[in-house]
Amino acid sequence: MKNFIFFGKPGAGKGTQAQRVKQKYGLIHISTGDLFRKHIANKTSLGKSVQVYLDKGALVPDRVTIDMLENEFQSAENPKGYILDGFPRTVGQAKSLERFFNRLKLNLNAVVSIEVDRQLLIDRLLNRGKISGRTDDLDIVKINNRFQEYDLKTNPLIEFYQSRNLFYPIDGHGTIHEISQRLYELIDHIS
Repeated sequence: MKNFIFFGKPGAGKGTQAQRVKQKYGLIHISTGDLFRKHIANKTSLGKSVQVYLDKGALVPDRVTIDMLENEFQSAENPKGYILDGFPRTVGQAKSLERFFNRLKLNLNAVVSIEVDRQLLIDRLLNRGKISGRTDDLDIVKINNRFQEYDLKTNPLIEFYQSRNLFYPIDGHGTIHEISQRLYELIDHIS
């Protein structure tokens, strides 16, 4: 079984590349943002819990996110592996995820960080905002706030996963196909 975390700043292409890797290797892509939206839309007990935190502008507690992940993992039939996108975002979440994987007797193969220059990320997000209508991608102040939040809370994960020899940065510049090829080579090499 192959299990990966895709890591990178907003606009790095995690979701796009996760979909391509999912197709090539038959893995299950789990985006925590998508999970939150699904549970909220379906009015599940977990979704109601998430909504309470989001309404307050608070972060969803790790336990709730892990419960959602566990629900997804248990509902998968004969999985070949998973790609996690959007979780963990903090060292505390990484430790929770590690305990969760240990409980399920799963191994994490790699944390793949898609590295992209800040200005290109901004250009990608602004373009995505024009296409999707996502207001958080159209506002440069909000974009910079997301980068700042990422730098403060998520960057410490680099050291955390480097200490476990699981951190693999890849160049996120170029065409979608070129970036995918780098990912495929890395995945084939480490798994």
